[in-house]
Amino acid sequence: MDTVKTLTTRNEILEEMRSIISDVIGAEFVEDMDITEESSFTSDLEMDSIEIVSFSEKVKESFGKDIDFTGWLTNKNLEEIIKLKLKDVIDFIQSCQ
Repeated sequence: MDTVKTLTTRNEILEEMRSIISDVIGAEFVEDMDITEESSFTSDLEMDSIEIVSFSEKVKESFGKDIDFTGWLTNKNLEEIIKLKLKDVIDFIQSCQ
């Protein structure tokens, strides 16, 4: 059984997201990156749509089924998704907990 993490501070959530990003795009790609709340998925992290979907699944695994990141994304238009930053996801996760 997977362990769902209850992380409440922005820093705890950001640290978990850094770990997920490393799993998704590879540790060798993120080791020199400064991943902050202001990092964008497309510009800074250069994640493509498949990687964002993988990130979404890992967020659900880490934070639980109440975090419907995929559902949340479907309510956004393409421009909003392109501009999406980690702080937006942290805000969403905190609002669901």
